Amino acid sequence: MAICIKLGLWQYDKAQQKQALQALYSQYLHAEPGPLPLHLKNAEELRYQRVTVEGEYEPRYQIFLDNQVSHEQAGYHVITPLRIHGSQQYVLVNRGWIPAMAEHSELPQVKTPSGLQQVTGQVWVPATRYYTLGKSDPMHWDAVWQNMDMQRYAALVPFAISPVIVRLDADSQAGGFDRDWPQPAERIGMHLSYAYQWFGFAFAALAIYLYLSVVPVRSPTPPQEKPAS
Repeated sequence: MAICIKLGLWQYDKAQQKQALQALYSQYLHAEPGPLPLHLKNAEELRYQRVTVEGEYEPRYQIFLDNQVSHEQAGYHVITPLRIHGSQQYVLVNRGWIPAMAEHSELPQVKTPSGLQQVTGQVWVPATRYYTLGKSDPMHWDAVWQNMDMQRYAALVPFAISPVIVRLDADSQAGGFDRDWPQPAERIGMHLSYAYQWFGFAFAALAIYLYLSVVPVRSPTPPQEKPAS
C-alpha cells in the first residue's frame, strides 16, 4: 500500500508541475517579445518568455534532435546555432520539425538561409535529466542527438553559447519548418490516470487485507473414519 500511494503521489506531483508550467507558458504565449540577454546566468528566468534576436545562422554546428513526432510521423527538430549580431555570443534556434527519411540512417537535406536573420520565438529550457538508450561518447560530435544536452553542446563547439533555445514562431520567416510546438499540459491526463491507477491498487490492497482479516478461514472437514468391524 505504501509503495502504491508513493507512486500515485509521484505521478500526481508531476501533473501539478506540468500544470504550473502550462500556466507560465500561456502567460507569455502572446506577450510582446523582448531582447535576448547576451549574458544569461539563470536560464529559468526566461523560461517560455518571447524574445527577439538578430544574427546569422552557422549550419556547420547544426544538429537534428531525434524521436520527434508530428502528425503521427517520426522526424527531427532542426536546431541551428545563430551568431548574435554585433557579438561573439551564439544562441540555438529550434527551427521546427521535419520528417525522417524512409531509411533512418539517412539524414534529410535542409536549407538554411544566409545573411542577417530576425529571429522571434519562445524560450525553451531543455531538461537536465532524461532517459537515453545506449551509450555514446559525450566528446564525439554527432549530427543526430537523442536528447538536447546543453552542457555537452557547449563543450563541443568553439564558441560561447546561451543556455537557452529559442523556438521559432510559427509566422517567422527565418528559415523555419513545421512549428506545432508541444505544450507542457499535453500529458497531464496521462500522469493523472497513472496516479489514480496507483491509488486504486492501494485501495484494493486495503480491501483485500480487511476482508482476509475479518472473514474466518474455514479449514477443510477431515474425512470421517469408518468404525472398526
